[in-house]
Amino acid sequence: MLKSWQAITLWKRVLIGLVIGMTIGLVLRYVFGDGGVLGEGGPYVLAIAGLEFVPSSWGESVFQPIGDAFVRAIKMLVIPLVFTTLVAGVTAMGDPKKLGSLGSKTIALYLLTTLFAVSLGLAVGTIVRPGEGVDYQKVDSGDAQVAVESKLKKAEDAGSFVDRLLEIIPTNPAQALASGAVLPTIFFAVMVGVGILLTGPPADPVKHFFEAGAEVMMKVTMMVMELAPLGVLALMAWVMATQGIEVLLNLGKLAIALYLACIIQIIFIYGGLIIRGMLRMPMIQFFRGVADAQGVAFSTASSSATLPMTINCAEKNLGVKKSVASSVLPLGATINMDGTAIYLGLIALFAAQAGGIEMTPTMYVMVAMTATLVSIGAAGIPSAGLLLAATVLDVIGVSAADAVLVIAFIFPFDRLLDMMRTVTNVTGDIAVACTVAKWEGDLDEQVFRSDPVKIDKKPSG
Repeated sequence: MLKSWQAITLWKRVLIGLVIGMTIGLVLRYVFGDGGVLGEGGPYVLAIAGLEFVPSSWGESVFQPIGDAFVRAIKMLVIPLVFTTLVAGVTAMGDPKKLGSLGSKTIALYLLTTLFAVSLGLAVGTIVRPGEGVDYQKVDSGDAQVAVESKLKKAEDAGSFVDRLLEIIPTNPAQALASGAVLPTIFFAVMVGVGILLTGPPADPVKHFFEAGAEVMMKVTMMVMELAPLGVLALMAWVMATQGIEVLLNLGKLAIALYLACIIQIIFIYGGLIIRGMLRMPMIQFFRGVADAQGVAFSTASSSATLPMTINCAEKNLGVKKSVASSVLPLGATINMDGTAIYLGLIALFAAQAGGIEMTPTMYVMVAMTATLVSIGAAGIPSAGLLLAATVLDVIGVSAADAVLVIAFIFPFDRLLDMMRTVTNVTGDIAVACTVAKWEGDLDEQVFRSDPVKIDKKPSG
């Protein structure tokens, strides 16, 4: 039975876990929960079955801790994986000058795809009109608004964009590694890698140490990813049990607009324009190769948490050499936020349509430019995708008080939107990695065109 389960590709197992988790959560809420099909008899039915939990608390008391444990387990991998693979990747280049060429191409592509993304979000929002008929003034002034105001305050305390840019250079590398700061870790890892290259043969033992460390972290990643279906099941059961189907209905048009825009970005921009148009490579093989990373991204709603699987997919399924994958992908997980850019454009139109603000061509351009720049600077801000909307809303004349109301209105619904945004971000990261690898001569096209390997198998001893 276990062998048959492990023989299934990871993304399919993740999808199975997602469906089962959603079903469990909805049954707990609408059958056994307060006001459910069984009414007040729900708890008694469970008691007869020997289960003492109150149905309404199952999501938070049982499933949320399991989901949180899974997310913590993969976040545990991020810093050691980024550091070891990035150092190993830089040393694999053999020439420090190549790093500058690779970095400039990477950042230029990330900027370009983000600008495409926000423009697409604005176009879809103009057609779907998610804010039409919505009265965000009716938002509960209780927990949601307080939570949003608290998170906005934390975002402001994080400092200006320039401050966050300076924080990329760590004054204490050990502290940066311990705190899980990705950008300072990337900066320090690149410096260590370049130092090894400049030192030459005397640094070979250090070079081999990081190469071995990167391989070890990849094996540990495989082990943790075996838990992905269970983690997804728990996360979805928690969301559905605590928030119910209403979370899908309250802001349905906004969800439809976001998912539609993200799907268009993934298929036509990443698949059509970049993979098929620029690289002349098969789209189907690309999407088959990234499926496992997309499954993990959808469940965790975190580009950083998905990074171990993203690197695995790029290297083993799509033939991106380690020197590119270990430098382009960690950077992308931090600054490439195409899904967030789409979301910011949609929220701006949502607020404008709900508030009766007439959007002018100049306002569209301002929103597109602001959303592009703000999404790139989002790395160190909690709940960036939603909370950065305040900056964009200011561009179209929404007051600070109304901005909080708009964000609080969407806040309870954000998790399911964030899942799709992360899928978009991760797919864009891999598409850019493939492009840079092709330009640098570091893409194994035979691997790219081959069937994806079963990277979810347990590591051999």
